[in-house]
Amino acid sequence: MVKAKSAYWQGVVDEAQQHPKAAGIEKTPFFSLAPMEAVTDTVFRRVVDKAAAPDVYYTEFTNARSITHPKAKFTVQGRLHVDKSEKVPVVQIWGNRGEDFEKSSLELRDRGYNAIDLNMGCPDSTVIKNGGGSDLIRHYESAQEVIQAAKTAGLPVSVKTRLGFNDLETFREWIPFLLKQDIQVLTVHLRTRKEMSKVPAHYEYIDEIVKMRDEIAPDTLLQINGDVKTRQEGLELVREHPGVDGVMIGRGVFENPFAFEIMPADHTLDQTLELLRLQLDLYDEFTAEFGPMNFQKLKRFFKIYVRNFAYASDLRVALMDTNTTDEVRALLAEFDKQWAAKKAADAVAIEAN
Repeated sequence: MVKAKSAYWQGVVDEAQQHPKAAGIEKTPFFSLAPMEAVTDTVFRRVVDKAAAPDVYYTEFTNARSITHPKAKFTVQGRLHVDKSEKVPVVQIWGNRGEDFEKSSLELRDRGYNAIDLNMGCPDSTVIKNGGGSDLIRHYESAQEVIQAAKTAGLPVSVKTRLGFNDLETFREWIPFLLKQDIQVLTVHLRTRKEMSKVPAHYEYIDEIVKMRDEIAPDTLLQINGDVKTRQEGLELVREHPGVDGVMIGRGVFENPFAFEIMPADHTLDQTLELLRLQLDLYDEFTAEFGPMNFQKLKRFFKIYVRNFAYASDLRVALMDTNTTDEVRALLAEFDKQWAAKKAADAVAIEAN
């Protein structure tokens, strides 16, 4: 059993062992909510926590230079905000200059973060043009520089990456290189940058990566990301590939906000719409403190809650025409009345038969 290098990550591992044991798995893996741009801010993290909490949360990725830049630092306050009610997330940062990571690591420590994750997998073209994200797969020296610089504040440092930039075979050099950098956790999204998310994740390479970890850095935790939509799917993956320590779920929460449920259950429409209402309340709370946000970004979340029930499509279309949270609430209130009337009519019809 792999023992983590830091108290923080050992705590994560130990907490995961408190969950019910799954058949055929010696050590219960930890589960995390993937860092997703314009998604995993303090608002959505708290919604997921209400639905079914993972063991670990990550922030949206933040440019390392912006965190301490005299002008830019004010623009990232919102994405770095952690509410007092939250479990402190792992903060993910990106860039390619060591000095930026030195400065930002100190600032992040002072903000109360317990761990830093370095983004070396983002496929976004703008990030790549600026030398960050998956571009570092092509620049080993820069990758090494930022890893070492990020350790300045003494916080545990981890890396999230992909198998390669264009070529799958890159992972046979890239993954060993990263494992030699004395990192706490290595999260591997099982696709290349070129593949984006257009092809199935390459599970066929998991066992080879586990072997690399075991031989090169046996005390580095290995986390797998790609195509896992629920905790149950993650447990099955670990059952088939012993040696995986953690499973990261990203897009799965867009299909099921209860993706991290330990015991899967059926959920009522009222329960899912309650989550939407919670997100509206937290959104208003956030904008009151940090200023207006683009309302269009909020609309991308509607599909999470409004699906898989009669008239879901009609309600979703109507919601997309709203421009304020109050308009959304009014629409939901009207829908509640119509839905209650429909259920009453259905009950009468059943009784009559």
